[in-house]
Amino acid sequence: MTKLFSPLTIKGITLKNRIVVSPMCQYSSVDGFANDWHFVHLGSRAVGGAALILTEATAVSPEGRISLHDLGIWKDEHIEKLLQITSFLRQQGSVTGIQLAHSGRKGSTMAPWEGHSAVSTDNGGWHPFAPSAIAYSENYPMPLELDKDGIRKVIEDFKSAASRALKAGFQVIEIHAGHGYLLHQFLSPLTNQRTDNYGGSLNNRMRLVLEILEAIQKTVSPEVPIFVRIPGTDWVEGGWTSEDSMALSAALKDHGADVVDVTTAGLSHDQKIPVGPAYQMPFASKIKKTTGILTATVGLITNAVQAESILVNEDADLIFMAREFLRDPYFPLTAAGELNVKIDGPIQYARAR
Repeated sequence: MTKLFSPLTIKGITLKNRIVVSPMCQYSSVDGFANDWHFVHLGSRAVGGAALILTEATAVSPEGRISLHDLGIWKDEHIEKLLQITSFLRQQGSVTGIQLAHSGRKGSTMAPWEGHSAVSTDNGGWHPFAPSAIAYSENYPMPLELDKDGIRKVIEDFKSAASRALKAGFQVIEIHAGHGYLLHQFLSPLTNQRTDNYGGSLNNRMRLVLEILEAIQKTVSPEVPIFVRIPGTDWVEGGWTSEDSMALSAALKDHGADVVDVTTAGLSHDQKIPVGPAYQMPFASKIKKTTGILTATVGLITNAVQAESILVNEDADLIFMAREFLRDPYFPLTAAGELNVKIDGPIQYARAR
């Protein structure tokens, strides 16, 4: 058996392989509701054999959306369609996961195919919040600095969203603290210029992520794995660093997180990213080997041999894939063929094997 197709047990769930559908924003919701597009988009990846399927960044509040078209889980009415989707995914043998997110200063903007400007309040937009009043760019709205009451609301929103997620049939919770969204904004000194106990020192800047983790732990069963997507670096001088990510990972492990999902960038237009195959993997590898926490890697992983080598070299425990799953919803079945591994696909497709 190859490493890519070996099982992995994390608390109360067992993944049948190490291939994970990474969150991919679809910008296809109205008022946060999932619909048939999400059913087919996520369902086809389950038919394709992915072990764990994570939803796109799912807003914990209306103001936590990136755009008007983001998926949401801020009200009970969102649960019904999500439950239909998770039920189908589980029937196909996939574990269901949800990525809980808040956009912070990157909110109230257009879907990417509509443009890259702010959406005015007259057109359904809102005033976004951030740790400090620093806009992402001149095309983005100027955020309001969160006060202590606002921070408490963010924590409560994540906690309530996690509770709804369980009712919607999700088995894994991922906290999104990367890609330049609100929790990443608190982590990085480029966007966090606060002078209270949520700013300044690294421990203070990590505080909100850890408080959200603790709030969710009080809400879900001890058997529910909690992942945290973290930045490996901002790729900007003076920003979040690899050393910071190792300190955060160690703190997350001490506070009971199960997996860190390591990505990079998204915080600043000044970023300079040396893009190449598996270019983010070294950050995950260093975290895994330094802290011992289960680690996932993502970013330009496009074939079975590449994914297998990452696992064999113990650079990560899970392979998260996004764009390759857009190109090939059945990537695990393709990868099994490439590695000469026999796996069970849908019985309805057996005559094609």
